[in-house]
Amino acid sequence: MFLGVDGGGTKTAFCLIDPSGTVRASALGPGSYYFSDKAADGVALVAQVLADGVTSLCVQAGIRPKDISYAFFGLPGYGEVAADVTPLEAVPYSVLGHHRYVCDNDMVCGWAGSLGAVDGINVISGTGSMAYGERSAQQARTGGWGELFGDEGSAYWIAARGLNVFSRMSDGRLPEGPLAGVLRRHLKLTSDLDLVDVVLNRWQGRRSEVAALSPWVAEAASLGDAHAAAILAEAGSELALLVDSARRRLGFTPGETVPVSYSGGAFTSAAVLTSFTACLRGHDALYDLRPPLFTPVIGAAIYAAKRAGTPLAAASLDALRSTGLTHPTGETP
Repeated sequence: MFLGVDGGGTKTAFCLIDPSGTVRASALGPGSYYFSDKAADGVALVAQVLADGVTSLCVQAGIRPKDISYAFFGLPGYGEVAADVTPLEAVPYSVLGHHRYVCDNDMVCGWAGSLGAVDGINVISGTGSMAYGERSAQQARTGGWGELFGDEGSAYWIAARGLNVFSRMSDGRLPEGPLAGVLRRHLKLTSDLDLVDVVLNRWQGRRSEVAALSPWVAEAASLGDAHAAAILAEAGSELALLVDSARRRLGFTPGETVPVSYSGGAFTSAAVLTSFTACLRGHDALYDLRPPLFTPVIGAAIYAAKRAGTPLAAASLDALRSTGLTHPTGETP
């Protein structure tokens, strides 16, 4: 039995699969982003979420934690504060009662799910953005620096630039386009300056709520707003740069084909995906762009099998695909 855990800020997904590719149990729990509750011992929060989720899986599957052959825990924020790595890595032992597991950042789940845990690179563009890849046991991450000075091409980045364009249109610094009307309508603005109240006062600038505006930028682009279209095109270009930098860090040679996939809600925009694809093809490298195969939590379980030294056979991966647990479409940021 292989356990996959895909942690997140709002929810944590759990999945238990067997070597044949059969999903034996699955569960959803609350968020496990330990930074969000650090003052009240965020590591303890993670421990409780993991304990509840694993208990639920074991009850469903009729097994005990010690029966789990290997587990992979993808935890948000893991590795971003060196002093916190050791206490986070100790948490799964208290849940499983054994050391047959490995922890890493949740970005690994997206990569393993999108490519089936084979060598290559996945770029994530949800609320934030980053690329992660592996090649012959090498690992590389690019991006993921946060919304203040990074996360280029993410839903937050798209939305923030859309808000800037709105302010310029409202002032007359840019000619008004469809974006102005789209945001007025969706945010129910009585006056344009109400935008400041909505974003800074009511939302307190929260990342998730700002990022959720990105579909309205895409809607404006579909209505012919040139500035919104330019934002989406630039997002695709930035995401392609993340992939290309990861390729170089992993040591892929110029003539070597690099499998690439993608995950995250920003890619539901056809304009972002089109720009990303075109920019990849504009690089000298040989990129093999593939639609994502599985959800991140399935990817976590697949990766657990790989790290155990018993990667799932092709027939088992085919069985997983037949369950309908492939990567979802229509994902939102």
